[in-house]
Amino acid sequence: MRVLCLTHIAFEGPGRIASWVDARGHKLSVMRADLAGTYPDVEFTDMVVAMGGPMSANDCHPWLREEVVFLERALCAKKTVLGVCLGAQLLARIFGARVYAAGTKEIGWWPVRSVTSAADSAFPLPPIFHPLHWHGETFDLPSGAVHLAESDAIANQAFSMSRHVMGLQFHIEATPESVADIVEGAGVDIDGGNWQQPAEQIVRESLARCKALEMACYTALDWLVANAPE
Repeated sequence: MRVLCLTHIAFEGPGRIASWVDARGHKLSVMRADLAGTYPDVEFTDMVVAMGGPMSANDCHPWLREEVVFLERALCAKKTVLGVCLGAQLLARIFGARVYAAGTKEIGWWPVRSVTSAADSAFPLPPIFHPLHWHGETFDLPSGAVHLAESDAIANQAFSMSRHVMGLQFHIEATPESVADIVEGAGVDIDGGNWQQPAEQIVRESLARCKALEMACYTALDWLVANAPE
């Protein structure tokens, strides 16, 4: 399987997704979408992953519009698509939902609950888990989407469309290295709000938290691939 990972800033890379690609014998390509690169033909890609970044899905950057067009092509071609943080917000907008300021920043290792009453019974994440959050915007649930997860601070944490497209507001792909990178690159975002943990705590807990997330990350990615259209 050919996996294309779209990144938007130096300190938010594929993280554990790269390890999953290697473990499953897939091929990973990483492209900085914000550097106005040339997108490949979607027919030469099997899975697209759109990562996070400090920009908003509502921004009018020309490169962001180009990324949206590419994601729309991938969706029309029925490719497997995963959006993480900003990537999830881009998917929400593509499916016609609103992206807007959440009213609070959610930063740190906050618990997320699977919405078992509404979610697909095969959804692979645990009933409660602690991913890394780093966002100040949220999105409405797109029409036709399955609501998969929530937190106390932000209701819409995850959704799926047709079981091979998923948006995750949180960072399930976090590794200790990627956590250190985002703390260094975006630590200025932490300003003492109610749903923010200190940078020192985020780094200190990263080893245990990331280890606990590894299986969930691999299982979620395997689930997406297993549900890809024939």
